[in-house]
Amino acid sequence: MRERPPLPPGPYLVMGLRVSGAAAARMLLPYGEVLGCDLGSPREAAGLAEAGVEVELASDGLDLVGRAATVVKSPGVPAHAPAVVAAHARGIEVVGELEIAWRLIEAEFVAVTGTNGKTTTVELLGAIHRAAGVPVVVAGNVGTALAELPGTAAEVVVCEASSFQLEDASAFAPEAAALLNVSEDHIDRHGTFAAYRDAKLRVFARQRPEDVAVVPGGLEPPGGQARVVRFARQAAADLALVDGILLFEGAALMPADEVRLRGAHNLDNAMAAASLALARGIDADAVREALRGFAGVAHRLEEVARRRGVLYVNDSKATNPDSARVGVEAFPGGVHLILGGSLKGGDFRALRDVVRTRCRAAYLIGEAEGRLASDLEGTVTLHRCGTLERAFEAAAGAARSGEVVLLSPACASFDAFRDYEHRGERFRELAEELAEDPDGA
Repeated sequence: MRERPPLPPGPYLVMGLRVSGAAAARMLLPYGEVLGCDLGSPREAAGLAEAGVEVELASDGLDLVGRAATVVKSPGVPAHAPAVVAAHARGIEVVGELEIAWRLIEAEFVAVTGTNGKTTTVELLGAIHRAAGVPVVVAGNVGTALAELPGTAAEVVVCEASSFQLEDASAFAPEAAALLNVSEDHIDRHGTFAAYRDAKLRVFARQRPEDVAVVPGGLEPPGGQARVVRFARQAAADLALVDGILLFEGAALMPADEVRLRGAHNLDNAMAAASLALARGIDADAVREALRGFAGVAHRLEEVARRRGVLYVNDSKATNPDSARVGVEAFPGGVHLILGGSLKGGDFRALRDVVRTRCRAAYLIGEAEGRLASDLEGTVTLHRCGTLERAFEAAAGAARSGEVVLLSPACASFDAFRDYEHRGERFRELAEELAEDPDGA
C-alpha cells in the first residue's frame, strides 16, 4: 500500500448524517473539532452528540460553515447545497466521505464503479479474495460505510464507489479500479450524461503506472497512468469469451457456463471481477472457485419463492432502465414485470423492445406510473396499479406455471419506501406469504 495524503485540517463540518456521514463524523473526532448537520433527523445521528460531535438537525448547516476549515460532504448531499456553495465561496476545502476515509485506511484499495452491477461485482471480488486466503473487507455503497474501516486488519478493501462519491474525489487513487459499464442514470443529480460519466471516470484519474484499471472492451482510454485491462465477450480483450471459454491473456480460465450467476450481464460482472483479480496476481484456482460458487446478492435477481410453478424474483436494486432491461433479459420470456417508483430524470423508452419480446404484461406503480405508461404504450398490456401490493396481487393472479413475476422497477424507491432494500423486502414478504399458501408449492 502506498502512503496516503494527509487529512485536510479541522474543524470539520460533516454535511449529511445518515450512514456514511455519521461514520465520517465519528472517524474524524480524534483529528479535530467535528460539527455535523442534516436537513432531517436521521436515526444514524443518534449518539453523535454524546460522542463529541456538535450536531444541528433540520438544518442546512449555513450557520456552521464559517467555523469549519474543511467541509466533508456525504454522498447524498448535492454540490448545489447552500452550505457547499458557501464553503467554496469562502475558499474552504470540500471533500467527500470516500476521499477522507481512503486517506486513513491502511490497506490496498480496490474500487468498483459503473451504472449497474457494482454490488454483485464487489461481493464477488470479496469471495475471490476469501477463496485465495487474502483478508478482505467489502464496503462503500454496498452496506458498511467506508469511514468505519480505518484501523481494519484486512489487507484489501473492496469498495463500491458511486458517482455521488467519486464527484468529490480529489487525491483518490486506488491501487485497482474497475468501470463495469456506463449508461444514463442520476441525471437529476448530475444534470447531464456527460457530467455523470465524467464522475465515474474520476476513479482512474490519479492512478499510477503500477496500478490496474479494468474497463469494458471498446471503451476509450480511461485516463490516469494505470495498466489498462479490458474484458469483453470477444477475442480482442485481456479477459475474453471465445467459443464458450473464458480466456485471460490467451490462457483458458474456465467454461463460461460454469459461472453460477444468472444472465449475460452477470457474466460481464464476473469477467470484470476475474480481470481485476488476475491482473493483481490472485491465483486462478481461487477465481474459478468463487465464480463457480457465488450465487449473487440480495435484491439483485434474487429468487425468493415459487408457487404453482411460478418463480418470484426480487430485482429491487434495478433502479434505472438499463438495469431493469438486463434483469428482464435474464429470462427467456413469460415475465410479469413490476415497474415504477420515484423518477430520477430520463425516460423508459429503452425498455420497449425487451418488454415487448420477453414480458406477458407490465404492472406500473408509484410516481413514475404515468411516464411508464406513456413510454411503454403499445408494447404489452399495461396495468396501472399504483402500489407494489396491488401490482403484486395482479401479477401473481395472472402468472402461470413456468412464468416469472419480476420486480425490476427501473426507478428509485423514495416515493414509497426508505430505500431499494425496503422495497425488495416488501416484495419478498408478499412472495413468501404466497409460497406458504397450503395450495401452493
